[in-house]
Amino acid sequence: MAKILYTYTDEAPMLATHSFLPIISAYASTAGVDVETRDISLAARILAQFTDLLPAEQQVEDTLAELGALAKTPEANIIKLPNVSASIPQLKAAVKELQAQGYALPDYPDEVRSDEDKDIRARYDKVKGSAVNPVLREGNSDRRAPASVKAYARKNPHSMGAWTADSKTNVATMEDGDFRHNEKSVIIAADDELRIQHVAEDGTTTVLRESVPVLAGEVIDGTVMHVAQLQEFLKAQIERAKADDVLFSVHLKATMMKVSDPIIFGHVVKAFFADVFEQYGDQLAAAGLSANDGLGGILAGLDKLENGAEIKAAFDKGIAEGPRLAMVDSDKGITNLHVPSDVIVDASMPAMIRTSGHMWGPDGNEADTLAVLPDSSYAGIYQAVIEDCRANGAYDPTTMGSVPNVGLMAQAAEEYGSHDKTFELASAGKVQVVNKAGEVLIEHDVETGDIWRACQTKDVPIRDWVKLAVTRARASQTPAVFWLDETRAHDANLIALVNEYLAEHDIDGLDIRILSPIEATRFSVERIRKGQDTISVTGNVLRDYNTDLFPILELGTSAKMLSVVPLINGGGLFETGAGGSAPKHVQQLVKENYLRWDSLGEFLALAVSFEHFAQTNDNARAQILADTLDRATGTFLLENKSPARKVGSIDNRGSHFYLALFWAEELAKQTEDAELAAAFAELAGALRSNEEKINAELIGVQGSPADVGGYYKVDQAKADKVMRPSDTLNALIDALSV
Repeated sequence: MAKILYTYTDEAPMLATHSFLPIISAYASTAGVDVETRDISLAARILAQFTDLLPAEQQVEDTLAELGALAKTPEANIIKLPNVSASIPQLKAAVKELQAQGYALPDYPDEVRSDEDKDIRARYDKVKGSAVNPVLREGNSDRRAPASVKAYARKNPHSMGAWTADSKTNVATMEDGDFRHNEKSVIIAADDELRIQHVAEDGTTTVLRESVPVLAGEVIDGTVMHVAQLQEFLKAQIERAKADDVLFSVHLKATMMKVSDPIIFGHVVKAFFADVFEQYGDQLAAAGLSANDGLGGILAGLDKLENGAEIKAAFDKGIAEGPRLAMVDSDKGITNLHVPSDVIVDASMPAMIRTSGHMWGPDGNEADTLAVLPDSSYAGIYQAVIEDCRANGAYDPTTMGSVPNVGLMAQAAEEYGSHDKTFELASAGKVQVVNKAGEVLIEHDVETGDIWRACQTKDVPIRDWVKLAVTRARASQTPAVFWLDETRAHDANLIALVNEYLAEHDIDGLDIRILSPIEATRFSVERIRKGQDTISVTGNVLRDYNTDLFPILELGTSAKMLSVVPLINGGGLFETGAGGSAPKHVQQLVKENYLRWDSLGEFLALAVSFEHFAQTNDNARAQILADTLDRATGTFLLENKSPARKVGSIDNRGSHFYLALFWAEELAKQTEDAELAAAFAELAGALRSNEEKINAELIGVQGSPADVGGYYKVDQAKADKVMRPSDTLNALIDALSV
């Protein structure tokens, strides 16, 4: 039976599911559409890796693998909510919580000393970082702001900080020795099997990756970040931030780039506290306190050391004598260097640009900032936007244009598929990519500690990406720009392929061009200021960056974007926006039973999911559900029923009630299906007549602590009780039938 699969994930989106899913299921049932959940939360993914160690009643299915297989079929119809892309501190926290709940999981091994440690580490590594998206994304991304969302943003603009010409905010990035400058790229002529190996200076060969199967036409890249040059760069930026009297901050993606970026983050921590690590580094390492886990993890472990207070004082001295650190939470003393997953570049940089180029300083005030993005691959786009704001002021949400995105992400394309091919080198020598015939395709000289990685981009996704770009350009009659740099090895190969594949399409009358990322940024922001739209056609990392950068400036959040992934084999994946603010929302719910999470992304994804279901299953009622939900979402925005900011107002649960009300009223008004209209007329009337009572029940529970039984793995009954506190609403929804 055809069905819609709704993913159960983490944090605020997961809690919202407890409130919204009963409404979805009830409405969908009237069209004969079965909606099932699949738990791909961090907790579930951890447990799925250890079924052999758990009793039968605690074992869970590997639902991520199930969805991954489904995504390759025409039947796929998956609604994917934001999930935790776990850094090591988050992973350890989840394991600790599960252990406390009675799951006999092994600890995450910081050091691998045995085959057992190696096995346990390998299992945990499967759920670390961005483990979900590469599995599900068997198609390329089409992400844009729906007309209703854009209209609302223009009528209800979010706040934008003013920019001045004398702002000292800038981006600092490496000019040599980084991934971008060391990249080499080849296109594979025929199906093959590659091997990645390290050849030491004494000739000893160590196989890093035994088998990398590749297909004809696949683009293979290899590159290295030289840590000696990274360390020189970091030292210079720390001195620069202090000399310029600006905040020092580092912006990485330790969640998605789960192997390379925590290592780079560790180098930043060690560079900032160079004196501390020179004196105590060996002792900290012996105690298992790694800079890669951040300053917070080190400070938390100092109590176990005999001279912990002495080391803590040394860190305090380092903070006092260094440049002012950007803060995650100045009230709690949580710095930019505390946790690698706290400051994620694609969310943190747009937020900084939106706030006058400021971050928060240790004094609790905003200040100009030196944003350190070590790898120069994409850092220039942010500098280009900063320079535009410095010259022309902040953008105006009431008039600015959009930058929708067509992103090459299918089949773990580009850097985001590099995790299992990223290595921190144990000794100097060469790293080689060798084909089955023994030919060296890519080779780099490396030193001890250098970070080397390889990436794959298959030909079928590239062809599909070009086709999708042409389709979107024609449908919207909007310029489409491929953000590709001819001076970068990977991009040079893609430019040749893009030009070849564009020739296979009718592009007469379309404005399709290829520009470097920096030039594409300048072109796009110039058009933004004129109120004009420009499609950005990008690779996987720039897709991630752009679909936060421009929506956050334009809409105030990226969670309001429509994200459709037409799967290559005919199915559909419908993503619901970003979850970067989810942790704070959970903290507020637990503290005062108020959930600020905005489910607009879920509303948008659900509508296109119903539409896809209708088209692939010839289900007229599903199309009616899609059309009426789209109109209801427009009303929802115009009536401003998104969660408010303060306790005592409607929160996420109240927004679900109003969406249900407006949707029922739209269904009652539609004329295509009289039986459906009659059933929903009754529900709409009951919801409207009980509006005051339902709101009182929803708001009445606010203000006191809420217990959902866990953070990474909640108690289902407790979460249902907290997220469905209106008996009146529950009874009306549960009684719906046609």
